[in-house]
Amino acid sequence: MPLPEPTARRHIHTRAIHYRGFEREDGLWDIEAHMTDTKTYSFRNDWRGEMAIGEPLHEMLLRVTIDDGFIIRNVIAATDHSPFEMCPEITPVYNSLVGIKMGLGWRKAIRMKVGGVDGCTHLTELLFPMATVAMQTIWPLMSHRKNQSDSNVGDSKKRPAVLDTCHAWSTESRVVKENAPKYYTGPDKIDTVDID
Repeated sequence: MPLPEPTARRHIHTRAIHYRGFEREDGLWDIEAHMTDTKTYSFRNDWRGEMAIGEPLHEMLLRVTIDDGFIIRNVIAATDHSPFEMCPEITPVYNSLVGIKMGLGWRKAIRMKVGGVDGCTHLTELLFPMATVAMQTIWPLMSHRKNQSDSNVGDSKKRPAVLDTCHAWSTESRVVKENAPKYYTGPDKIDTVDID
């Protein structure tokens, strides 16, 4: 469903963020992020001079390599465009994330290592959704390889991690009742229609 028709307006700024997940030949996984900020007008930057319409003020890239257990094995950060000359100097600090696991406490762990003045606001923000992108990259492929549907989590011997992470995967929802009935906690009542 599209958004309702807006009030008359003028486009000023675009932040574009793209995430991609890759399976590597060595058994590891690469999760990549690419972010750009552009304006619809030209302006002057004290370091770079005149900025043309559509020229990125920010352009940051991240590649996080993880194993099957979602443990970070390598991080490469790059700042291709920035408003200040010193911005790219912080990129090597992102390798301090090696050894951290994507999962519970992910955002807190990121903030502890590269939050605030210990990192770049934009690179750090790109890290937050990476755990979800990693899960969307790895779990459905593994499920597919086991000839299961992407949503069939009910045959697992341990509690599926996706449970209670959103409205649809609430243990009281019909999605869980259909796909992971062992973990369903909603009402047992089945809607029936009386036929006379």
